[in-house]
Amino acid sequence: MARRSRDDLDALVALHEPAGIADAIIGFDAQQAVEKALKAAIVNAGGELHRTHDLRFLVKQASGLAIVLPKEVTEAQWLTPWAVELRYDEHLEEPLDRALAVQAAGAAVAIAERLVAPDD
Repeated sequence: MARRSRDDLDALVALHEPAGIADAIIGFDAQQAVEKALKAAIVNAGGELHRTHDLRFLVKQASGLAIVLPKEVTEAQWLTPWAVELRYDEHLEEPLDRALAVQAAGAAVAIAERLVAPDD
């Protein structure tokens, strides 16, 4: 799962600059990177894997397992609608903060990669 979160982050980084790429695509990739990274960290810490896209729930679960998360990740629940509502052609009133989305996804993936493959 950590590898998949890295794949989503790589796509996000490659696509977030071009103005022609829709916010829905960028937001979805950012949310997926954070979600998969949190799930990888949770499973690595012995937690139960839940089928949810709710980043608030996953942050709470990770915190309950004593996984230390940076602020960018603990506050990333604002990305949840980009995976859920926007899947079905809904529109959000606020435009996506692409830089913040990339920052949150990068921080989450870094945590997952560190926890899943710690340095010796």
